[in-house]
Amino acid sequence: MPRPRKKRRRSEVNRVPRCDATLPEYDRSTVPEGLVTRRQLREMGLSPGNNCGPVAILRCRLCATRPQWSCTHPTRGYLLRVDLAKPKRVPTIAQEWALDQAMAARQTCGECGRRFYICLSKKLGCCLECHDGTPVDPSSCMTAPTPATHRLAA
Repeated sequence: MPRPRKKRRRSEVNRVPRCDATLPEYDRSTVPEGLVTRRQLREMGLSPGNNCGPVAILRCRLCATRPQWSCTHPTRGYLLRVDLAKPKRVPTIAQEWALDQAMAARQTCGECGRRFYICLSKKLGCCLECHDGTPVDPSSCMTAPTPATHRLAA
């Protein structure tokens, strides 16, 4: 006999009139110049910089059909000012070296010592060839060691 289903309560819709919204809201085609999303900032090679938070909301497509209500969906976007954005930081050689050492620990087989282009399974602890004898594709290994002056993989 099947169990009786529990009745789920519908989550209450948290509607706020658009005139009472804390931030101004724009539809996709009406965003003023100088306001962009974080993703657009990243494409421009910028970071949020001195932006203290979003200055406006980019309404989702569903809310574009309801102009009287404020957009509360998780798909809404937050708009930041471009003039306060700063260029992305460039990592130093020491930071790149530390990242490469961390990746080398994840990509190197513990038994045969070969370094692969992909991260190895933590569960196995070694490459497939050392684990069960499955031959490894030679193009997946870093065969030629890099010169001693520069050992970065990227």
